[in-house]
Amino acid sequence: MTAFQRKNDLMKPDKPVGIVGYGAYVPRYRIPASEISRMWTGGEGGVPIKEKAVNGLDEDVVTMSIEASRNALDRAQIDPQDIRAVWVGSESHPYAVKPTSTMVAEAIGAVPNTQAADWEFACKAGTEAMQAAMGFVGSGMARYALSVGMDTAQGRPGDALEYTAAAGGAAVLVGPGEESAVQIHGSYSMVTDTPDFWRRAHAEYPSHGDRFTGEPAYFKHILGAAQYLMEAMGRTAADYQWAVFHQPNAKFPMRAAKQLGFTNEQIEPGLLSPRIGNTYSGSCMIGLTAILDVAQPGDRILMVSYGSGAGSDAFDLEVTEKINDIRDRATTTEAYISRRSEIDYATYTRFRDKLKM
Repeated sequence: MTAFQRKNDLMKPDKPVGIVGYGAYVPRYRIPASEISRMWTGGEGGVPIKEKAVNGLDEDVVTMSIEASRNALDRAQIDPQDIRAVWVGSESHPYAVKPTSTMVAEAIGAVPNTQAADWEFACKAGTEAMQAAMGFVGSGMARYALSVGMDTAQGRPGDALEYTAAAGGAAVLVGPGEESAVQIHGSYSMVTDTPDFWRRAHAEYPSHGDRFTGEPAYFKHILGAAQYLMEAMGRTAADYQWAVFHQPNAKFPMRAAKQLGFTNEQIEPGLLSPRIGNTYSGSCMIGLTAILDVAQPGDRILMVSYGSGAGSDAFDLEVTEKINDIRDRATTTEAYISRRSEIDYATYTRFRDKLKM
């Protein structure tokens, strides 16, 4: 395939667009992976992460999305009435029929003159909403569009997913390029029908095909999307100061980074899964917010999400001088991660409604 054909496959809006505001949210409760192991294996064997974030009894995707969105608005300092789309990507919307996005839009003051919708594509629901926001703003249909990736991900008691399935996420406000703290130079997506993870209607917990989760699921899509985007943009790993990949655990993103030529130093700020778990729809986006909290003007960032089923979205981003104006206007991602209250398995069971009568 020629470089010309690759460039044609990129998603690049007609008008320059970028991130004018961003925000994260992580609930304060943490359950150590060793506590989960104690319950199900007697503490035998290793654990994939240190601990994971757990939402409290009064928290769900709606409340957490509102917090992250308010942080994004605090940084952008725009009138919420100028937002023409509010999109929330999640695997754990509290209602099967009743949009999360309308409640978020109401809470942040964006109603009634806005479009709202909930997005779904496993763990990449938030980044596909970002791509739609790029199109909305880049076409001139909107000045601002808000994209959120947030989850209170579920894992069956005793299942491998229970060790990592966590709560939290991020919001990204997309706007005109001239106002952006982060320019979005381009994006690329690839999808295939790979049945590595699924949950049927009315099922309490997701199922997964263990042997498919790495290959041909995660690595095929993450590496494929990243390589395609970098070749189309004429870049290599050395051209980026930072990179962030979907984080189902600590090992997968580190292996993907190494295969693509990235160093541990390039991915370390955005590698949050060992400390808060896999926040699913918000995994990549919250990693991006952690990078933006420390990045400098001129820094380039590669972000690649992954959603089971399966697909990846890759983004080429560049930090602008405006980052220094907006960064300190809201709570940092590190501050959310650092404020923690440890809970035991019994409390976790109560918070996550694990006991079914």
